[in-house]
Amino acid sequence: MATQSNAAPVIIKRKKVAGGGGHHGGAWKVAYADFVTAMMAFFLLMWLLNATTEKQRKGISDYFNPTIPVNRISGGGDGAFGGNSVFAEETMAHTGTGAVNRKDAAASATEAGADAGKGAAGEGRAMSELQEVEKALLARGGESNTMERLLRHVVTRITDEGLVIELYDLPDAPLFVDETAEPSPVIEALVDLLADVLNLTGNEIAVSGHLRAHPVTLIDNPVWTLSALRAQETRRMLETAGIDPARMQRVSGHADRKPAVSDPTSVRNNRVEVILLRRDR
Repeated sequence: MATQSNAAPVIIKRKKVAGGGGHHGGAWKVAYADFVTAMMAFFLLMWLLNATTEKQRKGISDYFNPTIPVNRISGGGDGAFGGNSVFAEETMAHTGTGAVNRKDAAASATEAGADAGKGAAGEGRAMSELQEVEKALLARGGESNTMERLLRHVVTRITDEGLVIELYDLPDAPLFVDETAEPSPVIEALVDLLADVLNLTGNEIAVSGHLRAHPVTLIDNPVWTLSALRAQETRRMLETAGIDPARMQRVSGHADRKPAVSDPTSVRNNRVEVILLRRDR
């Protein structure tokens, strides 16, 4: 069969189908990694601020911001200067270079030593005053049998706060009448004794009241009010006995929260603490 001369030519188009979205590079991965790192650092900072104390935060800050100047000129070599700096020994340090003024450093060390010596001497005098008052109080026991019986109610100890003088109940001789703040003759005699001894110094005084716990739970527990009232009554008696009211710095009631013995219901926990405060605090 003859081929038609006027037939249209057949054109075949082949379309290239590309898979995926093409290659866009890896810059977004770097940016995303920087973002994740920054967020991790941010949350770590938030955790540190919440989990550390002010002193610890100051230490971390000092670690990353050292205040010790670094000498920009290295020493110890064997070159032109034999390991010495070009600066003279009398040259003061500026921007981390130069030498130390030995005279000023020696003066500073001397002043620091003198201040430390004064502090130690002051602390020694303060402790000696408290010990003298303690000895004077305990020495009263040898004066008479009455004083000896009174001192059965007294226990003393020296703490960081000062000389703590505990006046506590005995089973046969309570300090206050029943469950009230009315003083018994025992504590009145003890307060007179304390006033004489405490007037040996001019230290400030604090008074705190303590009570034993009740063996059963009470609907209206009076321990808070009663401990405060007994402390206030002791303060009043001390001032009446001759203690300057200006020396009273604190009167507080601690209820049954600080027992003196392991048994919280023991009568021994009924007590009044008269604290002769240290001068150096």
